[in-house]
Amino acid sequence: MDLHLTDEQAALLLAELDRIIDGARYPLSPRIRALREIRALLKPYPERPPPAPPQKPYEPPSRGQYRRRRG
Repeated sequence: MDLHLTDEQAALLLAELDRIIDGARYPLSPRIRALREIRALLKPYPERPPPAPPQKPYEPPSRGQYRRRRG
């Protein structure tokens, strides 16, 4: 099924779907899940940016470098 909607019609439909989804009493119900899938078909969500590279693990300084001199 291919819908041929004008930009105006698509904007109205997306706004109505957003209003229904945001105002849902039970957001995990099958009905709302189906509406979210339909919305994703009409206007895909933007891609997430790639995750940040992993941070370097913390390693305490070696004991030899900071040993007190006796003398």
